[in-house]
Amino acid sequence: FKARGAFNNLLDAAVPEAGVVAASGGNHGAAVAFAAQRLGIPARIFVPEISAPAKIARIQSCGATVVIGGARYADALAASEVWAAEVGALPVHAYDAPATLAGQGTTAREFAAQAPDLDTVLVAVGGGGLIGGMAAWYRGALRLVAVEPETSRALGAALAAGRPVDVEVSGIAADSLGARRVGNLMFPIARAYVDEAVTVPDKAIRAAQRCLWEALRIAAEPGGATALAALLCGAYQPRPGERIGVLVCGGNVDPASLA
Repeated sequence: FKARGAFNNLLDAAVPEAGVVAASGGNHGAAVAFAAQRLGIPARIFVPEISAPAKIARIQSCGATVVIGGARYADALAASEVWAAEVGALPVHAYDAPATLAGQGTTAREFAAQAPDLDTVLVAVGGGGLIGGMAAWYRGALRLVAVEPETSRALGAALAAGRPVDVEVSGIAADSLGARRVGNLMFPIARAYVDEAVTVPDKAIRAAQRCLWEALRIAAEPGGATALAALLCGAYQPRPGERIGVLVCGGNVDPASLA
């Protein structure tokens, strides 16, 4: 889904000679690098120190320049904004841009086409671009449940405060779900159309990773397994007969680590 947001930003944009710049824990950066490579555009990706080596390698394999931009995603974002202003590059935000939400939200169209009878979809949340785009698509047609790590809960904190707020982030999924605050664009959409927000501990995320690998041979990174973790550990309790979809996304992980 990250590639959809990246392409949606670039295909209709007047890209300057300096190219594009993005900040990312890894997955959005890989998507922007891939889209830029396909379109012949130079790309520079700022990543935090916690980014997994596999994700950095994926970005570099697409020809983008990788810059370590600080300890956390927020630091990398700030560094990317400074560089964009200095050289005139086009910033491609990971979750707080209309084109990003619209592109990522096409995932909901697939759910609607392939599983039209679902009652509920569980979606992992970092900055909120994916669930914001999906919520804008469904507009209350089914239940959307946001799932966050206990140690990175920007959406839950925003819903409690009534506005996006900064939170501390840590834990095994912080490289993909470690946004310090949710996007300003997605928040009113989430407040209107996200029915519930639950949290899961790191141990439940690890268990969901192992379950996906051992039962289905799906190699999901921690952020990719977070939504399933809510179902397996009981953070989300289905009602009798409830038909549930779980979005598993993010496979930048070494399968050997799942054994």
